[in-house]
Amino acid sequence: MPFNLTIGGGTSAFYNRARTDMNTLRRAAETVQQRLSTGERLERSSDNPLAASRLRDLARNDRLAAVDSRNADRVADDLTLVASALQNMAGDLTRARELALWAANDTISSEQRAIIGGELQQLHISLLANANARSSTGQSTFGGESGGPAYVTDAAGNAIYAGTATSGTAQLGDRQSVERSLTGPDVTGFAWDGQQSDIFALVKNLADALVAGSGSGVARESLGGFDAGLETLTRAQTVVGTRLAWIDTVQDRQQVTAQGRAEESNRTGGVDIASAVTELQQLLLVLEASQSGFARLGQLSLFNSIR
Repeated sequence: MPFNLTIGGGTSAFYNRARTDMNTLRRAAETVQQRLSTGERLERSSDNPLAASRLRDLARNDRLAAVDSRNADRVADDLTLVASALQNMAGDLTRARELALWAANDTISSEQRAIIGGELQQLHISLLANANARSSTGQSTFGGESGGPAYVTDAAGNAIYAGTATSGTAQLGDRQSVERSLTGPDVTGFAWDGQQSDIFALVKNLADALVAGSGSGVARESLGGFDAGLETLTRAQTVVGTRLAWIDTVQDRQQVTAQGRAEESNRTGGVDIASAVTELQQLLLVLEASQSGFARLGQLSLFNSIR
């Protein structure tokens, strides 16, 4: 009986040790599989406190950078709309100058000038529509920080600026910012013949004069105003183009920085796929061999060994 107890105790220890070893291998394989599925080497902060702290910093920087990136995208969209509106306004004003030059011809009749005046009235409406364009968020494009339209008209049809003096800025991160747009006076105002005017007054006054039967002189006198107005619009287009180019540069930097954070995050807490797959294959191979060997040893008995 004592002999049998010894054998039983040894058998029990053998089984327990084998079971423990195989469970350890199985848990190790499951851990590697988990890392492969998540792409993360650290399961808990306690695995590597320093690495976990750095990963938290990188994740926080990613969240802040995402806000900066959205701001850059939004202001780029806004400025693209501004550029489009400016292009339309420049086209309308160029056409208005062509009409003024035609009306300045002494050989045409007053009826023809009245027709020209009618087209100028339509161009005035188009200029106002583009000046009151809105962004994708409903913000007035040229109204500054005002929620309403940039321009309103009085009882006589004169355009009056109703926006704010500044257009507001957007933060792009790293203490960098850019103005979202230009205000109406920045785009439409100009000095001409010693006085301040704007493209709306210029086009409307000429249109009204021609419809009322004025001669070629008033059209000739307006040409200098059209040149000044077009120069203002050209400057505005240059400013907007420069801002868009700057945002492109900022976005390129943001992408490079984001890629650097991703690479550092992968080095700090990521999984080397090739090494992890190799490790998993080795663990599974050893586990399979252990299970096979355990099964064969478990079939042996003392009597088999005596024979």
